Amino acid sequence: MRRFLFSQTSCSLLRRQRRPKDIPHRWFLSSASFSTAEYDDGDAFQSSPSKVKIFDRHLKRTQRDRAAWLLRPNDSFVHAVAENLVDRLEDCKKTFPTALCLGGSLQAVRQMLRGRGAIQKFIMMDTSYDMLKLCKSSQLDSGNENIETSYVVGDEEFLPIKESSVDLVISCLGLHWTNDLPGAMIQCKLALKPDGLFLAAILGGETLKELRIACTVAQMEREGGISPRVRDAGNLLTRAGFALPGVDVDEYVVRYKSALDLIEHLRAMGETNALLQRTNILKRETALATAAIYDSMFAAKDGTIPATFQVIYMTGWREHPSQQKSKRRGSATISFKDIQKQFGNGS
Repeated sequence: MRRFLFSQTSCSLLRRQRRPKDIPHRWFLSSASFSTAEYDDGDAFQSSPSKVKIFDRHLKRTQRDRAAWLLRPNDSFVHAVAENLVDRLEDCKKTFPTALCLGGSLQAVRQMLRGRGAIQKFIMMDTSYDMLKLCKSSQLDSGNENIETSYVVGDEEFLPIKESSVDLVISCLGLHWTNDLPGAMIQCKLALKPDGLFLAAILGGETLKELRIACTVAQMEREGGISPRVRDAGNLLTRAGFALPGVDVDEYVVRYKSALDLIEHLRAMGETNALLQRTNILKRETALATAAIYDSMFAAKDGTIPATFQVIYMTGWREHPSQQKSKRRGSATISFKDIQKQFGNGS
């Protein structure tokens, strides 16, 4: 696991500026939706809604609308995650003519493409109309002049994409807010063509651990209890049926001037609380106590406070006969003991 340190008040990532040109684009407003809460052998989408309800998706859409107005153009953390995710395309020899980008950091992903994957058609999908409108208005600055871009208003839980229609699905900091994450990933797999690639980055359970500790202490002191917390993720790629799954974790530490600056950053990313069983009104004294505890427990000598973001990167492929297959168990012709004898015990 790698660790990165950013200062939210001073650090920013540089991006390549290109001369604006006319970009072909289309605009879609989608009304149809699908779900895989119950599906038959993964052959078709169904219309049954998710049975698990943890997050308020309507509230999350409202938060995404608000984030479109608060979005920071040079967010070093968001751009670093998008760069790390898209950089995985450099390891692939094949091309991906049609790509689907789901929610989360749409604009950052598009800016970081820079010709990777030889993408010709790029579909940007989000639950927020305002976020897509922002992406469309800023497309001339993306540096991807030759990519035909489409915009779709849709929900990751009910993916309005035809089966076996795209070569690449990218989701950067968005899927962790779905109620049925395995089901959403299954839909992504079904949308992929055979030998299509799925790339995703989600926030892990160690994200904002400092803030959660401060909130827990403040709520126990002021209100005598704590609110529900976000669940951890399991072995999602295997459960969704992806081939050649890969998972790695990076940890980013971002420093802020105060807890208020951290909250403002979360609002700008659309990452504030959307749990159904949330406390609708945070008492003023609890909020002030949280900020004070955060500062007393975690503040550095320069007065800044750290916030940890754990990002889980996931890679998976839709099945194809050309892919490598694992050998049958027990078919090995040499043991590890023989290898150890041959190469010695030095390592």
